[in-house]
Amino acid sequence: MSDFTDPLTEVVTLLQPAARYTKYVQAAGGWRVRRSRPELAFYCAVLEGTCRILHDDGREILLEAGDFVLAPALHGFALASRQHYDGPDLDENHPPPRLPDGQYRLGEPDGPPEVRLVVGHCVFDSPDSALLLSLLPDLLTVRAHPRLATLVQLVGDESRAQRPAREMVLSRLLEVLLIEALRSSQDPDAGAHAAPGLLRGLADARLAMALRSLHAHPAAPWSMASLAREAALSRSSFFERFRREVGVAPMQYLLSWRMALAKRLLLREQASLVEVAQQVGYSSASTFSVAFSRHAGLPPSLFARHQRALPTA
Repeated sequence: MSDFTDPLTEVVTLLQPAARYTKYVQAAGGWRVRRSRPELAFYCAVLEGTCRILHDDGREILLEAGDFVLAPALHGFALASRQHYDGPDLDENHPPPRLPDGQYRLGEPDGPPEVRLVVGHCVFDSPDSALLLSLLPDLLTVRAHPRLATLVQLVGDESRAQRPAREMVLSRLLEVLLIEALRSSQDPDAGAHAAPGLLRGLADARLAMALRSLHAHPAAPWSMASLAREAALSRSSFFERFRREVGVAPMQYLLSWRMALAKRLLLREQASLVEVAQQVGYSSASTFSVAFSRHAGLPPSLFARHQRALPTA
């Protein structure tokens, strides 16, 4: 039954990443910037020098030149200088000063910079972004990856330009940037590590077969037994391995993915309720409506009207 499909690309495409800003930052001395808006995905490329990611739970990660950090939905962390700093935090309400050349300065205002960074935010316009983000690691660090540095440079260049189709180009670049960063977690030479989620599942050769089949045929009559056969594992082994690596039970993942696809289809005005139900594996509109209402908290028709009435970002 297996056809080739790329679950990671599907998830990132459904997330609909949109650019908010990219900043070139230089720093010297002691400084700390708190990141407190989880609705904004944060990324950072270290061009020169060193700095740290500080978790609120006390953990810290040292970043060096060439490293790239992606935080799709990380709560409670700060980007800080390598040296100890007891001063006040900068945050979205207290941004760093902007220099005449458009760059931003952290720490000591004078003297040569000790650290150069490219940092940015993007948002996810998907109505099911919380679900999709739960499939991804909350923080991913990739060591010395030149392809990511090139992509960040392109995002920065495009964000400063006022060329035609700028927003479309930025959206496509961000999709590529996110995919490149996420798939680097499966590259043993990238020094990356992913928490339980889709990436860990795809890194497991057996689970990857089941995941790709599920994504290729979301409307198929999947069961625990049929998914286990795709992975060439017993049902008990498949269940435990899937839950350990992906972080949720297989049938819960299937339901969540079907609902994410259904939300996208419902926002296409030409798709009828019957067609949506069939495309996500339900035998009738009524059984789909019951499942969707239980999952989303409101019936499919109300969901579609509500989403279309929301203001665009």
